[in-house]
Amino acid sequence: MTKNQRIVYIALLAAQAVIISILERAIPFPFAIAPGAKLGMANIITCMALYTLSVKDVTKVVLIRITLSALLGGNLSSFMYSASGAILSLLGMILVKQLGPSRISLIGVSVAGAIMHNVGQLLIASWIAQTWTVLLYLPVMSFIGILSGIAIGIIANYLLTHVEKLVYYRYLNE
Repeated sequence: MTKNQRIVYIALLAAQAVIISILERAIPFPFAIAPGAKLGMANIITCMALYTLSVKDVTKVVLIRITLSALLGGNLSSFMYSASGAILSLLGMILVKQLGPSRISLIGVSVAGAIMHNVGQLLIASWIAQTWTVLLYLPVMSFIGILSGIAIGIIANYLLTHVEKLVYYRYLNE
């Protein structure tokens, strides 16, 4: 992939993630038992980027998504929660992916990212509230994270195996 193709691909992935993030923000809370929980549909794009780009480029996609989503539809608070969750999620996904495809699938990588996203957000919430008791919400959020991580992983895996260009980019990255 040439440098220009890579830049365009990063921009397309970031734009898709921003649009998904803004659309998801418009959906009311899908989980009655877990206020504040979202599906994390923009993670589909992060998973696809993780399997088709270098770590440096995936980081660019995530940082662009976080920044533009906060500028277009959020505030400082949503930026802090989103940034902490997304960065910790990305780190977790990168580490888990390094275990190799024979040990963990894209779905497992997605689940790890979902759980780490919840950890990051709850750490920021506990810092803002100045109490660690906020972390007692982690088991509930982790359960929701596991379910949404499985769904996101299945969707991303389907796209990576059935969209012709993504298969090509995945092959180039391996």
